[in-house]
Amino acid sequence: MHLHVPRPRSLAGQLFAMQAVLIAVVVVGYALFTYISDRGQAEDAAGRQARAVSLAIADSPSVVAAIGTPDPTARLQPYAVRVMRDTDVDFVTIMDPYGIRWTHPDPAQIGHPFQGHIERAQRGETFTETYTGTLGPSVRAVTPVLDGDRVVGLVSAGIKVEEISKRAQEQLTALTGVAAGALLLGAVGTYVINARLRRHTHGMNADELSRMHDYHQAALHAVREGLLMLDGQYRVALINDGGRELLGVTGDVVGASVADLGLPAQLTGALLASEPRVDEVHLAAERVLVVNTSPVSGGERRGTVVTLRDVTELQSLTGELDSERGFTQALRSQAHEAANRLHTVVSLIELGRAEEAVEFATAELELAQALTDQVVAAVGEPVLAAL
Repeated sequence: MHLHVPRPRSLAGQLFAMQAVLIAVVVVGYALFTYISDRGQAEDAAGRQARAVSLAIADSPSVVAAIGTPDPTARLQPYAVRVMRDTDVDFVTIMDPYGIRWTHPDPAQIGHPFQGHIERAQRGETFTETYTGTLGPSVRAVTPVLDGDRVVGLVSAGIKVEEISKRAQEQLTALTGVAAGALLLGAVGTYVINARLRRHTHGMNADELSRMHDYHQAALHAVREGLLMLDGQYRVALINDGGRELLGVTGDVVGASVADLGLPAQLTGALLASEPRVDEVHLAAERVLVVNTSPVSGGERRGTVVTLRDVTELQSLTGELDSERGFTQALRSQAHEAANRLHTVVSLIELGRAEEAVEFATAELELAQALTDQVVAAVGEPVLAAL
């Protein structure tokens, strides 16, 4: 049974997934932090609002005057209801110094003890707290009503935690929309960037790119021929050991222009040419090189690949072979001429003309010696004279 092993995700795909997760974590974390911060700010704002309302009620002369009447509830309950409606608080409770309610949003609770802490207010201090009373959990402020230095009553104003949560929920809804927009925008931007990366990496994953790099380096050092790669501006992008040796360059030449390598003008011109060069022979340093150039495919000009072959020894062997062929042909001609002359001498002797044969052979020897003397005298180079 053949098991299909899924191909690992490409490098661009892995980066996209990592970036998407990172953006999501950042956005969600920021949203959570902002919500918690906004919730705390909403509770602080509710506490300040309740404190301001309770202080305003406690400082009202009409409240002090109503407390001095036989039936404070008759005048304070309508007043408390109006304040609740106008100040957007959930309850306003006015009570005597011992915590017995004179007012309450629920009239049935009037006359009952206030549920909460009042000790600090009884000592003349205004404070805020979160407490669960008859209306549920609420952020409330408690402040004393003073007649001179004497505490004649207490005022508590509060906002239910449920209402605070609603305010925070409204902010959370807006924040969620902003976070979703940021997440979508980040995902689109990341996808566009990684699509470009995917084109440049040809959809390969990190392991494939790593193996390709290793093979690339191994092949460069294993190739005996010279390999030179130029970028679009004819600067050295890569050169292997063979290329350095054949061109006679040393040091770090990567990034240098071809014109700055100090190569012969003809070879430099071949490397800078825009059209391909095929099996051109050039001289570099003390070597004879066969040069081939080919542009890097991919639309716009991305660079040039140059291969170099050393044919110095081949040229030397070719010259020696040509010389040997010349000597062979010369010897063949000399042998033919010598055979003709020997045949002439033999024929004259057979005809009984021995004196003529001696004269013919002597004349040939004198002519050969004369020619040799003339060549040696006219040519000062021994090699040429010998040839």
